[in-house]
Amino acid sequence: VQLQASGGGLVQPDGNLRLSCAASGFSLDDAVIGWFRQAPGKERVGIASISGFDGSTFYVNSVRGRFTVSRDNAKNTVYLQMSSLKPEDTGVYYCAAVMARIISTMESTYDYWGQGTLVTVSS
Repeated sequence: VQLQASGGGLVQPDGNLRLSCAASGFSLDDAVIGWFRQAPGKERVGIASISGFDGSTFYVNSVRGRFTVSRDNAKNTVYLQMSSLKPEDTGVYYCAAVMARIISTMESTYDYWGQGTLVTVSS
């Protein structure tokens, strides 16, 4: 099982960015994928999750309405579309997977982790 997160970079406030999480070694149909963010000097926290079983999603309050998680099963890839970005969205973004059906943003739920991609929101 491998996860490869990509798409990070420098973006101005109110800008948009799309992160990708390419999965290999398993099918997205069998997994829940979570997105996590670690801001500078802070702990890693879960921000969004999507179920491969039924496509259900969950967002924490700080990103709800601005971020959208989606999946492309044909490409075995999950995306995190981020809009109206704020400086406080800056951090390293990780995707993680667990072979389950119930979505979660708890770090302890997940068994497999990608390497992280850095997002910097700054003017």
